[in-house]
Formats: sequence, C-alpha cells, structure tokens
Amino acid sequence: MDRLEQQFEFIREIDKEKFIGRQTYLSDGRRKENDAEHAWHMAIMTILLSEYANEEIDVLKTVTMLLIHDIVEIDAGDTYAYDEEAKKTQKEREQKAAERIFGLLPPDQGEKFKKIWEEFEARETKEARFARTMDNLQPVMLNDATDGKAWVEHGVHLEQIMKRNQNTAEGSETLWEYAYQNFILPNVEKGRIKSENIQEEQEV
Repeated sequence: MDRLEQQFEFIREIDKEKFIGRQTYLSDGRRKENDAEHAWHMAIMTILLSEYANEEIDVLKTVTMLLIHDIVEIDAGDTYAYDEEAKKTQKEREQKAAERIFGLLPPDQGEKFKKIWEEFEARETKEARFARTMDNLQPVMLNDATDGKAWVEHGVHLEQIMKRNQNTAEGSETLWEYAYQNFILPNVEKGRIKSENIQEEQEV
C-alpha cells in the first residue's frame, strides 16, 4: 500500500466520526450533535476567539488538535462528561483506538497526529489548554442555547459542572468568566441546573 492509498484509507475511516453521537443538543434542540459537528464548531471558535487566550497560541496547531482529538471515539465511543463509570475505562479505550486509527496513516503522519492527540490529552501546552477550554465551553454554550435541555434530562448539578470546568480558565480566563456568567448562572437561576444554594454559588 503506497502513501496515498494509506492517506485515503484514513480519510475514509474518519468519516465514521460523523456517526458518533454526543449528549449535547444542536441549538434548535431537535437532535444531538455528532463528533464531527462538534469538532468543526470548535475549529471555527478557535479561529474567532484565539485573541482571548491567556497566552498567544499557534492557531493552526490548536485547530488541528481539535479536529482530531475525538477521532479515537470511532472505536472508543463518546464518554459522557458526567458518566463516572465510563470514565474509569476511557483512557485505556481511547489509547487503544489511537494506536489503530492513527496507525492507518503513513508512519510520519500517523506519529505526528498521535503526538498532537497526546498533547491535547496531557493539557501541558498553551495550545492544549486553549483547546480544552474550547472543548468545555462549546457544549456549555449549546446547553444554554437549548434552555438547558441536556442538563435537565441528565439532572446535572452545578457542582458537577464546576468540577468538570475546574481547569477551563487555564486556556482563557476571559472566556471562562463569560461562560460562567452568561451560560451557567442563568440556568442555575432558572432551575435548569440543580444547585443546593444558588446565592452561595453566585458568589464563587
């Protein structure tokens, strides 16, 4: 198999990402998004919002990271943010998937993509931190756009959201503060997000 054939094999394989459903609804609330739609949305967000990163980032690298970061879910499936049981096996499932899927590419490209994926997972570089901010804020934005539909369906508590987003500000303090004030708190006040003490959380 020559180089071009390997590349097209990978391209055909990642079409399967379009079939991986997520728990976040599209903005009209009629159906849930898939992984490919999620990745496209965050890529555009990064181009538009990179000016708010805590540190200047390589936008192309960050966009690449976001476009490939969920490819592993073709094999591993989507792990819902608040599914604690599924999280126990997530890392192992996704690592195995990365080996197979990126292994379809010519060795130089496969290794490059795998390293970018591992960089996203490690969250140690400024690009990875901003990519993680996008990955956390995009579903929060869509949940707010649908009047908290998925949050209500899953009975999500504010404490769960805050735990999941404990590192979100590492990529952009500005974007996290905006999301907290404009997407999260209004849904707490409307009862879409469960909270034991609304006033106490508003003062966080």
